[in-house]
Amino acid sequence: MKLGRIVGTVVATRKDERLDGLRLLMVRDLALQASGAFAEKDAFVVAVDSVGAGVGEYVLYASGSSARQTHATDKRPVDAVIMAIVDAVDVDGALVYDKSGASS
Repeated sequence: MKLGRIVGTVVATRKDERLDGLRLLMVRDLALQASGAFAEKDAFVVAVDSVGAGVGEYVLYASGSSARQTHATDKRPVDAVIMAIVDAVDVDGALVYDKSGASS
């Protein structure tokens, strides 16, 4: 699993029929800095949303063959899937992200 932030949506009207009904989101990879804060990487991935994530949210996503292990992506030509919306991240006992806005 990787940690990322939703930065946008992708719309493709012409696509493989097995992708019909799947929502595509642009995910930007996150890295943990020595300070404990997150930094956005220059890496992006287009991922299928299986959990109802929205722009700005921190998510966990899987890529490769693991991306085809959810109910939404089973037997579909998918290389990345968002499978969790992150509520909080704690690193070495310090809260570094809290979806509710209570991060330190």
